[in-house]
Amino acid sequence: MELLDKPISEIKEIPQSFKKKFQKLGISTLKDLLFYFPRRYENFSKIVPISQLKINQTACIEAEVKFIENIKTYKKKFIITQALVSDDTGTLKIVWFNQPFLTRTIKEGDKLYLAGKLAYTKAGPLFQNPVFEKITPEKKVYLHTKRIVPIYSETERISSKWIRFALYPLLKKFAKEIPEVLPDFLIRELSLMPVQEAIFEIHFPSSLSKAKKARYRFAFQELFLLELFILKEKYQNRLEKAPKIFPKIEIVKEFVKSLPFSLTNDQKKAAWQILKDMEKGFPMMRLLQGDVGSGKTVVAALASLNTAKNSYQVAFMAPTEILAKQHFETFREFLKDFNLNIGLLTSKKDLLISKKLPKEIIEISKKRLLEKTKKGEIDILVGTHSLIQEKVKFKRLGLVIIDEQHRFGIYQRAELTRKEKSEEGDYLPHLLSMTATPIPRTLALTVYGNLDISLLKEMPKGPRKVKTIVFSPKQREKAYKLIRQEIEKGRQAFVICPRIEMNNSKIEMKAVKEEYEKLSKKIFPDLKIGILHGKMSVTEKEKVMKDLKRGKIQILVSTSVVEVGIDVPNATVMLVEGAERFGLAQLHQFRGRIGRGGDKSYFLLFSESSSRKVYQRLKSLEKINNGLELAEIDLKLRGPGDFIGKRQWGIPDLAMASLQDIELVELARESAKKILEKDFFLKNYPLLAKELSKFKKEIHFE
Repeated sequence: MELLDKPISEIKEIPQSFKKKFQKLGISTLKDLLFYFPRRYENFSKIVPISQLKINQTACIEAEVKFIENIKTYKKKFIITQALVSDDTGTLKIVWFNQPFLTRTIKEGDKLYLAGKLAYTKAGPLFQNPVFEKITPEKKVYLHTKRIVPIYSETERISSKWIRFALYPLLKKFAKEIPEVLPDFLIRELSLMPVQEAIFEIHFPSSLSKAKKARYRFAFQELFLLELFILKEKYQNRLEKAPKIFPKIEIVKEFVKSLPFSLTNDQKKAAWQILKDMEKGFPMMRLLQGDVGSGKTVVAALASLNTAKNSYQVAFMAPTEILAKQHFETFREFLKDFNLNIGLLTSKKDLLISKKLPKEIIEISKKRLLEKTKKGEIDILVGTHSLIQEKVKFKRLGLVIIDEQHRFGIYQRAELTRKEKSEEGDYLPHLLSMTATPIPRTLALTVYGNLDISLLKEMPKGPRKVKTIVFSPKQREKAYKLIRQEIEKGRQAFVICPRIEMNNSKIEMKAVKEEYEKLSKKIFPDLKIGILHGKMSVTEKEKVMKDLKRGKIQILVSTSVVEVGIDVPNATVMLVEGAERFGLAQLHQFRGRIGRGGDKSYFLLFSESSSRKVYQRLKSLEKINNGLELAEIDLKLRGPGDFIGKRQWGIPDLAMASLQDIELVELARESAKKILEKDFFLKNYPLLAKELSKFKKEIHFE
């Protein structure tokens, strides 16, 4: 075991009582602790005379203790330690709460550095709970005052002060053991701070400019490793074998001609990119990104048709059974004239569109559908997670399509794109992922950097007439009046309940039920109101969707399940409660669920927050209708951790924070390309290869 991989539990310099607490911070090894970087700094390097202190100013003073005592409050449950300190310019009162032991530590006549914020109270100006250090002739280093002080993310009973106290001796002892994993030529070319200097400067900087340089060095290193990982996977994929599926131009023309609408230029371009990718002999890995309603499914249908006409099968995986059935029906409509067998595999009822009876949907047993798939008689099989079951076997799987790929885990996706066996040898099927989530440029270069991206920016039917309105809580009656007006016109509405953090489906279900009760009993007792949430059975969900599409439900109260795939052309109003809990990109996807019939529609937002910043963020939806633009705003305001879900990806903190820096991301990507072009297997960079191997184990793209 390498020294840096040594568990925290085995490091004698750390008290046993704190070792478990460190684990709560995600720190389990010595390296984790040394690389637990500060989130910000307080500049206490300049000593401020007491007479020059300003109210609410954070500063460091040098003073002598004139008086110190403990006082019990009248309830006798609370102890205040108060002191009087002075320098050559004046006197200042100091107060600490519930720290009676300080009178044993600090004595009259002691000289201290005290760092804190000057508050103004009824008793006049004072320092509340300042950090202090005694000034003694033998003390050479001050960790908490009279310097640029690092501030860390904390947990119960582990403060920044304690982390500084624990880290400094460990850095002194072990910093020299940290290997330099970046190639020498990169450090020289980019003027990067060497690692052993950088690890000290990021924790205990000698200046703010040095702290900035150290942080830049480690941010680059993490992004560089991320790009190496992504690009290596992308290049490695090109060494794999895949079926050469050539464009059947006459069939493609016939398909386009059969459509009841014209393809947009973006759809034509994306379709051609996909068809050309699939003839190359190595697996296509392409992401088709476009707003809700931009026409991704028709592009997928064209690719599926071309695959089937090359005698290969298609697997189409959707995140929900409702959406899987919707895609199945859409494929039936688009491909009815092309003599194909299309199956729908679900947890319950399985269906088949036979080339013999293309206009009918036949119910089929699961066993029979799986047999036909294994024999190669099913051209396109649509389903959910059911497609990755061991019993699902294809004879010649050529193309895998995954809708809303971020809703599936990496292992689920990998299972569907596993190697297939054929008479010509093992091969990987082509992969087409689809998403309505707009992807900012930095994320396209990093977390999605192993995929080629096709963008659908044009909307087939032109811009929709959807008016977005951010309401204050006092305007609720106005919003309800607007909903009633639309219902009276024969239209339908959605009411979306707020997203609950940590995916607590029980709390979400409760929120939906409470909203349903309120609307059905108090607000719209005369209207037909339905409910939809994740805890309902597939049969219950299907019934709700049927009733909604048939007009039996006028208002549907739902969780964010409507974000993906629900298509109700008659819906013209959507009201979102707790809108601040959703990202702008996700709200934009919600907005895409209304106005699909071409009628003027209304997207109504209510926030539970009184923050002006939150209000302004939501107001941007009133002016901007471009998903990518909103995604960039989201990334800037909420940070990438909120945007893509930090827990799901496992990206290191500094790299995650740096995903907003397009210049640094591009520099890291170009540097990774340069290395891989020279030395793909990193034979000349053994320390880098070793670090990349560790990095791959820690990161887990979901």
